[in-house]
Amino acid sequence: MSLLAEGVTGSLGSIGYGLAAIGPGIGVGIIFGQGVQAIARQPEAYGVIRQNMILGFALTEALALIGFVAPFVFGV
Repeated sequence: MSLLAEGVTGSLGSIGYGLAAIGPGIGVGIIFGQGVQAIARQPEAYGVIRQNMILGFALTEALALIGFVAPFVFGV
């Protein structure tokens, strides 16, 4: 058992950050799915809905980028 443990190197935090990037991916799908539904229901509010979709996408995607970069920065 200890021989198997010696082969594991790196940081488990890196795996955690990578798995945490799944959340923003789901969030982006929800943002655009609900945005398209909202535009279909109320086309005259297209500008406001689109603006809010882009803002939500930018904030959610920032979390994903942090999740991808953090293992390289903090991983030893």
